[in-house]
Amino acid sequence: MVKNSTKLMMYMTLFMSTIMIISSENWFSMWMGLEINMMSFIPLMEKSKNYLTSESKMIYFIIQSMSSILFMFMIIMNPTMMIKESLVSNTPMIMITMSMAMKMGMAPIHPWFVNIMSKMNWENCMILMTWQKIGPLYVLSNTTNNMMIINSISITSAIIGAIGGINQTSMKKIMAFSSINHLAWITMCMKNNNEMWIKYLIIYSIMIIMTTKMFSQKSINYINQMNMNIKTKTEKMNIMIMMLSLGGLPPFIGFLPKWLVIQSLMNNESKFILMIMMMMSMLTLFYYIRLMTPIIMSNNVINKWNMKSKTMKKNQILMFMFNMMIPMIMMINMN
Repeated sequence: MVKNSTKLMMYMTLFMSTIMIISSENWFSMWMGLEINMMSFIPLMEKSKNYLTSESKMIYFIIQSMSSILFMFMIIMNPTMMIKESLVSNTPMIMITMSMAMKMGMAPIHPWFVNIMSKMNWENCMILMTWQKIGPLYVLSNTTNNMMIINSISITSAIIGAIGGINQTSMKKIMAFSSINHLAWITMCMKNNNEMWIKYLIIYSIMIIMTTKMFSQKSINYINQMNMNIKTKTEKMNIMIMMLSLGGLPPFIGFLPKWLVIQSLMNNESKFILMIMMMMSMLTLFYYIRLMTPIIMSNNVINKWNMKSKTMKKNQILMFMFNMMIPMIMMINMN
């Protein structure tokens, strides 16, 4: 087990490394930030001394090192990159884009991401799905010269993220494939509006934090535990709203960032790409609804020792209010 003092230090370096990437003025300091970020996250993956944590740490280290080497190699091979990105030919930029896609676990270099997600606890899964994406996404937002490669990895990630989650029973794997699908939408933001991905990532991160917190509290790791571990009607309603929000169903808050991307793609006349993205989003919504089916269909018998207070707790009220933000705003505007 990791000591609390070590854990705190690792969290601080994790936070500072991301700040370092965002505030970098050159590619070398970005690379340094990415390396510190990787070395800070690996000790946090230590939960208990078994082969699963060792394996996941090793996979994470190898993949991140490979992508960093590729990123560094492209910088060294193209000295003009230090002067201006537009002077560099398309091939190095494509390689940098692919190295960042590998770091985040985007398709087609995604199996490692799904693999280590299934071997970690919910807290680390949450960090991997949210905070660990900020650095590579920032680097990626500076390399959007070649739109063809962005379109290709976004469409591939949308398709694999949607189809891959259908056949899964592990909640962590489902959330991993969902994250790959959302990454496709986030990278598509960069095509037209380079600041929109920040808004998308913030809303997505809040949804992921709420969902993983609930899964962690209720010890939900597989689909069949959804109905067994969620007892009260309030909790059932909250988890259903969160699942639909993650799927991007209107009028929940998860629809808002997708709405922004849809508008920007419509303005850019990218209707074919938009159609693929929306169809794949429907598939992700299908496996979210499949998770909710046992909760909706069965009214389970609550044993007295499982009985909890039926009053709405503060965090559950906050979850409900956040997910229902769009209808609330619309009602205020109508009045």
